[in-house]
Amino acid sequence: MMIDAGQIQELLVAQLPECEINVVGEGGKFQVLAIGDVFSGLNPVKRQQKVYQILNPHIASGAIHAVSMRLMTVQEQAAQA
Repeated sequence: MMIDAGQIQELLVAQLPECEINVVGEGGKFQVLAIGDVFSGLNPVKRQQKVYQILNPHIASGAIHAVSMRLMTVQEQAAQA
């Protein structure tokens, strides 16, 4: 079963409603940008685990092959601007 970037974005927005989320990609390979204070106080691995928990059923089914993530707090994102 295939999944597209829009469907992944909907999944993540539903589970992380306080985050600004952008997903791009196709063919099972996706890039996720998520900005939100839900990541505050979490190291990069814990941040990724939070997203993987949501995506794991689709990774296990083979619909998602690869995900690269940029996960940051609002403050971290503002510091890069």
